[in-house]
Amino acid sequence: MSEKIKKKYKPVDIVLIVIAAVLAFLFVYPVLFAFMSAFKSNGDILRAPAAFPTSIYTQNFVDLFQMSDFGHAIINTVFLTVASELLIICIVPMAAYGIERRKCRFSTFLYTFFIAGMMIPFHLYMFPLFKEMKVLGLYGNMAGPIACYISGSIAFGTLLYGSFLKGVPLEVEEAAVIDGCGPFRTFWRITFPLLGPCNASMVILNGLGIWNDYLMPYLVLPSGKAKTITVEIAGFVGQFTARWDIVFAGTIISIIPALAIFCAFQKYFVKGIMAGAAKG
Repeated sequence: MSEKIKKKYKPVDIVLIVIAAVLAFLFVYPVLFAFMSAFKSNGDILRAPAAFPTSIYTQNFVDLFQMSDFGHAIINTVFLTVASELLIICIVPMAAYGIERRKCRFSTFLYTFFIAGMMIPFHLYMFPLFKEMKVLGLYGNMAGPIACYISGSIAFGTLLYGSFLKGVPLEVEEAAVIDGCGPFRTFWRITFPLLGPCNASMVILNGLGIWNDYLMPYLVLPSGKAKTITVEIAGFVGQFTARWDIVFAGTIISIIPALAIFCAFQKYFVKGIMAGAAKG
């Protein structure tokens, strides 16, 4: 008769579980607080911020769309995120593929140049960047933030895709070349489909950053018009007054799509990060 083996937890395991539970609560509580506050009036939030709502108050969402051009802001945010993501997935993997597969001094220098760019803080080159955007005619329209998002993702994207490409067997590409495929066709027909986990990682990492970005749309897009979700939400917080009920209502609306995308691509995201780290 087989005996059931009872798992005994060591004191170290118990301490680690408690620490993990505390950290999980610290990360989850702000989201829970935002959900609770989204269905409370501004007076209830100021009077008892941590209390659960006694009734469902939905006027916040009505005021959000009536007092701002929030619908247009959602369209702008979706357009910026989708357009930037599509261009990033089309451009960055090709750059990493060219650097990884064509080993020479120039490709090594280019790879080092990209990695070195990750060490420079954005605020250090922010003003020269805006000056350059004005010269190129990218300031004051959607093309400006999209170009910045693409260029800002090249450094990390090259590192991630380059590490992943090291695990893609060259024999597959050589067989395609023998069959008459050129470099461009070999990449898109053979190599690119194998980069699915890596693409999911890039979509989540860059997508969340673009969706929640505040500084770039606020500074680049024209004033007096609807910008993005985060900029519209920030407009309800003034120096002397703040409509926290509307702020949390807009926050919940912005969280739901990002959370849905992350849950849909979570397993591919973890797989891509782990595969890239192991093969790098």
